[in-house]
Amino acid sequence: MVLGKRQLVRLVRTEQGVLVDPTGKRAGRGAYLHDRRSCWEAGLRGSLARALKVDLTMADRERLQAYAQTLTDAEPGELCM
Repeated sequence: MVLGKRQLVRLVRTEQGVLVDPTGKRAGRGAYLHDRRSCWEAGLRGSLARALKVDLTMADRERLQAYAQTLTDAEPGELCM
């Protein structure tokens, strides 16, 4: 499924670590994920780190997992890439 940028959540690599960028304007290398918990879980298994060209620290993982817990689950049969 392909969605527009406004329907996705932007993450950005900064000097402070990987952060959620709600404005979509923060400087740094960015990546986008669907706003579904299952997509975030898949991204945290490796594709997000590759897209951002960074090794996620434990603090990054904890921060992103906490954000993912606020999201809803994907609809049955919906896939995340």
